[in-house]
Amino acid sequence: MRAEPPAWAPGPAQAAALLEEAADLLVLHRDFAAALERCEAGCDSLGPVPGPVPGPGPVPGQESFAEVKCSLCVVGIQALAEMNRWREVLSWVLQYYHVPEHLPPKVLELCLLLYSKVGEPQVMLEVGSSWLRAQGNERLPEFGSLLELYLAQVLLPLGRFEGAEELVRGCAVFDSEQQLEFLGTIGESRCRWTQREETRSAAEEQQDPATETLLGVLSQKLLTMLTLLRRALRSMSNHFYLLPYKKMLLATFLLYLVVVRLDPASPTSLPFIYKLVQLFRQAWAAVLSPIHRPPIRD
Repeated sequence: MRAEPPAWAPGPAQAAALLEEAADLLVLHRDFAAALERCEAGCDSLGPVPGPVPGPGPVPGQESFAEVKCSLCVVGIQALAEMNRWREVLSWVLQYYHVPEHLPPKVLELCLLLYSKVGEPQVMLEVGSSWLRAQGNERLPEFGSLLELYLAQVLLPLGRFEGAEELVRGCAVFDSEQQLEFLGTIGESRCRWTQREETRSAAEEQQDPATETLLGVLSQKLLTMLTLLRRALRSMSNHFYLLPYKKMLLATFLLYLVVVRLDPASPTSLPFIYKLVQLFRQAWAAVLSPIHRPPIRD
């Protein structure tokens, strides 16, 4: 059983030690829950990370502070994904950065790729837009690649072509040639989207008449079977109505007397048995006579 981690004092050095331990738990031991706990402890020890500050250079100590926290979040995202808790990734990250505009580029990239891979790109729609429109992020070297990734993984798969064109035209990082290239990519994606929609609509229109035809054939067959069954039941009922019930009951009663009440071995019962048999034959012949057969119906 693994011992409890020591209670580290706040600071980047202690957070870095927790980061190393979390990476070992994730990669070597495959203990994702424990790795996530170390990442949370490290992020809590660092506290809030300030967002980008305008100026000629970074604030002393801020760069290492932010790098450690970003690395902790990267390991935490991987641990959550391994535990199939990817739905919690965005909310888990935002509890340490509070607003999307302050997300590190590496964390935003992982979130974009993760939610696109699981088929939920709409989760990153507002987050990516907020990050890309923040003025402080335009100076980052990763801005261009993240904008391209956001277009390819979120906007275009969702059919947000107008928003994609607006974002590209308003981006000061791209020159005119790059803008034309991105706008051409957006136009090609729009054409493919339109063709897929037209193909899907045509397939649905063809499927509806086929389904109606199949249902019509099945309904007609069912109606025919029910009609035949009704005729058969009516014929049987007419046949039973025409049977001479009194004669049948008499013959049954006489047969009961012969088999149960009379002793066939007794000499005195022979004449009586002979008469009963003749009566039974006459009743049976009356039942099966052509007069009592049911009429043939169309």
